[in-house]
Amino acid sequence: MTAAGHDVSLEAQIDQWRRYLSRRQAIHSVDVAELEDHLREQVAVLVDAGLATDEAFLVAVKRMGDLDDLSREFAREHSDRLWKQLVVAPTDSGDARARSRTDAIVAFCFAVAAAVAIKLPSLFGMQLDTDAGFYAHNLSLFVLPLLTGYFVWKRRLDTGTLRWLALAFVVAAVFANVYPFAPEGSTEVLTVLHLPIALWLVVGVAYAGGRWSQVGGRMDFIRFSGELFIYYVLIALGGGVLTGFMAILFQSIGIDIEPFFQSWLLPCGAAGAVVVASWLVESKQSMIENMAPVLTRLFTPFFAVMLVTFLGALLWTGRGIDIERDMLLAFDLLLVVVLGLLLYSVSARDRGSPPGAFDVMQVVLVISALLADAVALGAIAARITEFGFSPNRVAVLGVNLILLVNLAWSTVLYLRFLTGRGSFTRLERWQTNYLPIYAAWAAIVVIVFPPLFGYI
Repeated sequence: MTAAGHDVSLEAQIDQWRRYLSRRQAIHSVDVAELEDHLREQVAVLVDAGLATDEAFLVAVKRMGDLDDLSREFAREHSDRLWKQLVVAPTDSGDARARSRTDAIVAFCFAVAAAVAIKLPSLFGMQLDTDAGFYAHNLSLFVLPLLTGYFVWKRRLDTGTLRWLALAFVVAAVFANVYPFAPEGSTEVLTVLHLPIALWLVVGVAYAGGRWSQVGGRMDFIRFSGELFIYYVLIALGGGVLTGFMAILFQSIGIDIEPFFQSWLLPCGAAGAVVVASWLVESKQSMIENMAPVLTRLFTPFFAVMLVTFLGALLWTGRGIDIERDMLLAFDLLLVVVLGLLLYSVSARDRGSPPGAFDVMQVVLVISALLADAVALGAIAARITEFGFSPNRVAVLGVNLILLVNLAWSTVLYLRFLTGRGSFTRLERWQTNYLPIYAAWAAIVVIVFPPLFGYI
């Protein structure tokens, strides 16, 4: 057989092995990529040592079996292959349990550190109720650096990457605190809202573990973000129930725990829960990956019907959108939710599956959101024409333009996929490549807007 034939055979075998692992609900694509790198390294070493490609693959799988239980499971399922004789060995899950226990301990330590960090300013006389502005500016800086630290430890990131991540947080801390904002001014509120968005990209770089430049790494982060939101809401609901019962029990003996709740339990619990929820996403992926796609499929038709009905009512009545600030912000939030539904449906979809009814529903949703965004842009332009530029109007205008570009090209790519003129991978690549645009705009709002608009 020719060398090219050996390469084709090797790639086919590795592709089959990779697709098997990817179908396992409890296995993250980050882990699959890491295992594949190990496998290819083993094959390359064995080929250099003189083994044929097929032989090198079989021996490498055996060695991978020694490194990870997943390869042994693969060998057991394919009992008709030579892999079974080469790989199947007594399973010892002691190392796996030890790694899981260590991961839980480290995550708990980072969660406690986040809870402590949010109370550190009280040592300098700052309180949540009297210094709300300081806490609002720095809320994300109390939590996200520690969440990033957890992923730095978990992904074993190199020192160079760690320096860049630390620099990003230092720069964010400077711009969040040095500007002389007018009390409760527009630029201050915009900074508070946009700083976490910009820093969430920094968390994503750490989470991807050196795979941020790859579509799969960025898509993993999208999936993680959606799963984290679900777990955090569940923890918050459970914490609310626990707090309610706690208040009732202590009130029955004449003790008011409201001061303790407001000063300690709520801020510390909210900060630490971010890390805890992230650890749960990492360790319990098989459960959450069943929840999120179901939620996406459940709400996509409802949002599509709502937007189509809204556009129909808009045309029927001839009325325009209320261009008050709060209404426009709520409208933008709706578009962000729609984009989130699109992102998560893309991340959860099997690329190789043909177009179906749900894809048609997704296109209806995206087109409706695109039209609604165009209407909102018209309302914003009218408000700017009438009253001039302001921090809020420019910020909302920028967000809507960014959403318009994203939704417009997503519509084109989705229609191409439905008509058989394009692959679903292009849509996935477009969505993941577009993520830094949102973070870049958020950074511009935080850094440029305050001095540009006189800190008002």
